[in-house]
Amino acid sequence: MKVRVGIVGCGVVGTGTAKLLIENRELLRKRTGIDFSLVKVADLNWDKEREFHVPKDMRTEDYREVLEESDVVVELVGGRGFAKELILTALERGKNVVTANKHLLALEGRELFLRAREKGLRIGFEASVGGGIPVIRALREGLVGNRISTVYGILNGTTNYILTRMLEGGLDFNSALQEAKEKGYAEADPSLDIDGWDAAHKINILASLAFGSYFPFEKVYVEGIRNIDRLDVELGRELGYTIKLLAIAKRFDHEVEIRVHPTFIHSEEALAKVSGVYNAVMIEGDFVGKTMFYGKGAGSLPTASAVVSDVVDVGVSMLCGNGPEVTPVEWETEEVRVRENFFSRYYLRFDVPDRPGVLASVARVLAEFGISIAAVLQKEMVCELAGKKGEPLVPLVILTHKAYEMDIRKALEEIRNLPVVVGEPVLIRVEEEAD
Repeated sequence: MKVRVGIVGCGVVGTGTAKLLIENRELLRKRTGIDFSLVKVADLNWDKEREFHVPKDMRTEDYREVLEESDVVVELVGGRGFAKELILTALERGKNVVTANKHLLALEGRELFLRAREKGLRIGFEASVGGGIPVIRALREGLVGNRISTVYGILNGTTNYILTRMLEGGLDFNSALQEAKEKGYAEADPSLDIDGWDAAHKINILASLAFGSYFPFEKVYVEGIRNIDRLDVELGRELGYTIKLLAIAKRFDHEVEIRVHPTFIHSEEALAKVSGVYNAVMIEGDFVGKTMFYGKGAGSLPTASAVVSDVVDVGVSMLCGNGPEVTPVEWETEEVRVRENFFSRYYLRFDVPDRPGVLASVARVLAEFGISIAAVLQKEMVCELAGKKGEPLVPLVILTHKAYEMDIRKALEEIRNLPVVVGEPVLIRVEEEAD
């Protein structure tokens, strides 16, 4: 059997996908019994340099040729407008689709999956999360017999590199970001990464698949790493914690938490040891317990590996007859609500004068909101700021027991108005493995 494959978009991932399909065509045929033949690759600019040269007879600037000649359409253009139109058109023409478009799936995936189901077709999306890490397939197949309670991890290599360099290299945020750009780990405009949106798209897809409902993206809490201070990275280390940008999805009966934010985790935990541009995802199920998936979360060849795994999966389904598959489209029969007032531990830092009564006044406000203190660290070090009377300031760090987000926010509103507190308090959430 031959399956004709066409690619729309020949950027970094498209180039890697073409390379894999061409160079490993015989390997794929031997392993699957199917001849996956790359027939057309569409791109608007064939003059730019690429690491792999697509044969000229496969090139086109007209995506309609891909739709016409292919059995499986691979969408790798990114974005929402044209990409969505392309996928819907392919489905209307009876073509199975493979995509790596996390942005589109996170915001409009429900419509696309429902349309595919109506047509009896498939949308492969392994490459949308985790690059070459097979986390989508793990949720759809390997862990399909489990009720998933938690999915969390490091889903963005750029931010993980920056935070690693701040911790291990002693760099401030701007210096670490500049280094990431120089090494090609960060885009010229890194906003999607450092502001948390890339990780938010990915965790929304994972949460929908794990918990069986499609959650509106606007319900995801998103906070990036722009405001992370090297001082907090160092103080966290002294307390035994490592800071990561974590993407977290938790299930509580008929409620879920979906959030992305800088997070302190214990330095002995496996995720704390994931450094550089690597990604890792922890999944907990009721029968399997905790599992961890680790690897390169981006890049031409790892992501191409995930794309081609979907192409093969779709090809096998075509050979056997397209049937139902596990997709994040309302297999949960009861409503699952997104919880906005999530429950966590907190690291709080206040710049205060080093004199008696300061800790007591801060602790009194926390107590009024039912927030229990787990640990206190007050360093004998002078901050760069000075108090209202010109006296030197020191960092006062408080670790709380678990508390509700709204209570913490209300308490901080009062604490920032105390005469002994200078500037804005720092809040970083803390996740423990036993949570």
